[in-house]
Amino acid sequence: MLRVEKHVPGDFCWIELATTDQTAAKKFYSELFGWDIHEFTMAPNDFFTFKMDGCDVAAAYTLPAEQRSQGVPAHWNLYVAVENADAAAGRAAKLGAKVLAAPFDVFDAGRVAVLQDPTGAVFSAWQAKRYIGFGIKGVPGAFCVADLSTPDQEAASRFYEQLFGWRIEKEDENPAHNYYHLFNHNEFIGGILPPAFRDPAAPPYWQIYLQVSDCDAIAQKAKSLGAKLYMPPMKIEDIGRMAVMADPQSAAFAIFEAAQR
Repeated sequence: MLRVEKHVPGDFCWIELATTDQTAAKKFYSELFGWDIHEFTMAPNDFFTFKMDGCDVAAAYTLPAEQRSQGVPAHWNLYVAVENADAAAGRAAKLGAKVLAAPFDVFDAGRVAVLQDPTGAVFSAWQAKRYIGFGIKGVPGAFCVADLSTPDQEAASRFYEQLFGWRIEKEDENPAHNYYHLFNHNEFIGGILPPAFRDPAAPPYWQIYLQVSDCDAIAQKAKSLGAKLYMPPMKIEDIGRMAVMADPQSAAFAIFEAAQR
């Protein structure tokens, strides 16, 4: 277990669930991962955080009615740490991104901008002030990595390399199976999925992974709690096991069990 004191720029630093049913979300995630719940009111939507060992691991809020009426489903939001949210948003726009929400202060916690990369995937840039984001990592139930699902790996690579300085390594010369590895300050943080691993009918999105000690057991438990398995547990040679699912409100996420070394 590693308690986090600060996130370096370019690191994934926070995840937030936009849900259509807070009561059901609390039950599902607390039973699945053993997360504790800390509630407080944040206008305009009720907002709460999930904790482990007293450290924040995620947050959740009610998906606004306006977004629901527009067909936006329950989903997980991903945040990237930046030194300056205004500068990051400005640079992202010059690189072809859309600024969906211009930088604004979240009380005294930090400053955030909501962005859509040139291929269509949405993420947020977080400038920490009082609040850094994840307070713990390296344990079951904590966020570990994220994968980008996009129809244009090359365009996405150029964008994120220039915006965050990520180093990107290609795994295979076969375009259909070429997983792009993402590194921030030489630390592996996720990847860009190859075409063979994405649903062409789905819009581009960032998929979060939560660490588990037993992928098969957690996947089965999630199913018993009402989750839908999109991809049952599968082995990734020399890496570990993973599964992809959606919670009972249809918010998609993945779980990952690292291989024993």
